[in-house]
Amino acid sequence: MSTLIEGSWDQARIVAAQSFIKLPAEEIDVSQGIDRTLATGVRALCDLPTYATSAMDGYAVAGSGPWTIIGEVKAGVPMKTALTAGNAVGIATGAVIPDGVFGVIRWEQARVEGNVLIGDAVENQDIRPPAHECKAGDVLITAGTQLNPAMIGLLAAAGLDRIEVVRKPKVALVLLGDEIALAGVPTDGLVRDALGPQLPGWLVKLGCEVISTQYISDELALVVDALGNACAIADIVITTGGTAHGPRDYLHSALGEINAEILVDTVAVRPGHPMLLARTNTSAIFGLPGNPQSAIVALISLGGPVITSMLGQEEQQLANVVTRDELTAPQDFTRLIIGNLVEGQFVVAPYLGSAMLRGLAHSTGFAVVSNSLTTAGETVRWLSLP
Repeated sequence: MSTLIEGSWDQARIVAAQSFIKLPAEEIDVSQGIDRTLATGVRALCDLPTYATSAMDGYAVAGSGPWTIIGEVKAGVPMKTALTAGNAVGIATGAVIPDGVFGVIRWEQARVEGNVLIGDAVENQDIRPPAHECKAGDVLITAGTQLNPAMIGLLAAAGLDRIEVVRKPKVALVLLGDEIALAGVPTDGLVRDALGPQLPGWLVKLGCEVISTQYISDELALVVDALGNACAIADIVITTGGTAHGPRDYLHSALGEINAEILVDTVAVRPGHPMLLARTNTSAIFGLPGNPQSAIVALISLGGPVITSMLGQEEQQLANVVTRDELTAPQDFTRLIIGNLVEGQFVVAPYLGSAMLRGLAHSTGFAVVSNSLTTAGETVRWLSLP
């Protein structure tokens, strides 16, 4: 694959999505599966419900009434014998329906005089039949699905104790720059590090695991060593800064030293123009610009498709939304504008500068603007933040 240089934003995302393969699977306890991605489809191990059960608290009756109440059936304690005609048992919601039952009378609709039950019964009323939700062997959730809490509950109900999920991509951060202050209020021309604290959060939301963080001065030998060490332990290496071709930008040279293949080198997008994507035999490398908003644009633009492919998930399809504001983009560039959806329409956030984070902090995604002028009421694509 030849390097995509100054390619379009859409072309760059296609390259990112097609250049990496799904990571191996691992087996985990089903209760630990929240937000994990299934490696294989999961089949039910039993019928749901496994037995016919009562949908309500009330009385299970056999034959026609009135009925003699002969006992009670609790959830988890099935009746050992069949219920004979003319008899009834109190029954709890979720309790197994005894053999011979005609229907269930809800307790609020029943009249009890001593041990005699009087009421109206309808055949199979308030009885949940077995296998009404699924049969043993049915596929409940397909491979590539990111699990939510309800899915975890479904799998557990269907008898699953262990599931196969795609291993989380392991990420190593290599944060470049001599101007970074790591704590407190910056002085003497330094700037407070805003990427080191926030990148792990974005990566966790994207489904990754951050395993190391290094802060490196802008010196070629240090960058080369840091990249080599990071690639030895991580599926994804992320750098910040150094993606341009200034006198202190060593990322391109360092990538050459470790024999990395550059896949995308700058993208026709604002902000985030000098973003970069490369790979070695073991790792993907995201080169994020140093400006905070530009860095997050690059992470979502290129990192999103790479991580999605590593997890075996389907590529995100961008929705179309109507913009409430007039939007502009540089000629021959895509512009990603932070903002929010308000009553289904895109509304621009304040503080749009590539070095600013305030607008990003209060936004839920980006309008993807490809035309030099998009008027209010026209449609744009919407890229949501994770």
